[in-house]
Amino acid sequence: MQIIPNYPLAKLNSFGVAADAAWYVDINTENDLRELFSDERWRNYPHLVLGGGSNMLFTSDFNGLIIHIKIPGIQHQIQGNDVFVSAGGGVVWNDLVNYCVDRGFAGIENLSLIPGSVGAAPVQNIGAYGVELCDIFHSCRAYDLSSGQIRIFNNEDCEFSYRDSVFKSGLIGLYIITEVKFKLSKIFKPALNYGAIGDELSKRGITKPDIKDLSEVVSHIRVSKLPDPATIGNAGSFFKNPVISETKFLELKIQFPDIVHFPATEGHTKISAGWLIEQCGWKGKVVGNTGTWKNQALVLVNHGHATGKEIFKLSESIIASVNSFFSIFLEREVNII
Repeated sequence: MQIIPNYPLAKLNSFGVAADAAWYVDINTENDLRELFSDERWRNYPHLVLGGGSNMLFTSDFNGLIIHIKIPGIQHQIQGNDVFVSAGGGVVWNDLVNYCVDRGFAGIENLSLIPGSVGAAPVQNIGAYGVELCDIFHSCRAYDLSSGQIRIFNNEDCEFSYRDSVFKSGLIGLYIITEVKFKLSKIFKPALNYGAIGDELSKRGITKPDIKDLSEVVSHIRVSKLPDPATIGNAGSFFKNPVISETKFLELKIQFPDIVHFPATEGHTKISAGWLIEQCGWKGKVVGNTGTWKNQALVLVNHGHATGKEIFKLSESIIASVNSFFSIFLEREVNII
């Protein structure tokens, strides 16, 4: 384990913005964490845990220690029709998805091609196309920074909600996830509620999709709508879909019959943030070195040399615009550093 000073972060965040960290360290095992925090200097030093860097916007240099989780490994156990798959926190998320899809382990296929790492997935409670991580999450191993011990969190412990978990609220900064276990199934029950999935299956003439069909369709939809971070800097969906009262939704629907919406908790409706942004004229708009993606207004992009501050300023303008037009406040999904 080597702790490196003055480390450039442009290649470690999917926006590709330039920023430096005062210190940087790779973590490849849980013992690396124990060794790191056995040194009193690092126990009391500001730090930031980094996975794939796909949900983060650096608006300045980080005057602390970047802890890059790179713990590898995927393994599984089959118990009847249940399949328990464990993956190291540093595993690329889509590598895990492919591992499961190739073996016929069902439940994770709608989460195909989401960028990022396994260890970051529970923190954000990632989700897409009608499925959230909490639907397949069994437990995780997490390093307790105060005691140096490993704690096991089950599904209930994590207090999952829409794009949120206890690791982003009550226990923020207190634990580092090292491994995640998922409960999948040998029985395939396709989640086809998301309209675009059904449309694409129909185009392909598929009436009874299998796991690979669904994974391929989801991947196709994502590629058609979302830019590749390797080509143009972005962090995927920048904002959460806002949840509003049913009363407010019905008022908006009178004025905007085509408003894109999804089910939410009783008495509430989830509105497509991308639709709201598009109605305000932002889709495909270029502002200096920043902009929104031409195929999906929910995605903010770096057109080449944008700073984190420029991208953040663009997000502020979009929030103000949507709030002014719809009286709906958009919340950022991306973590601002």
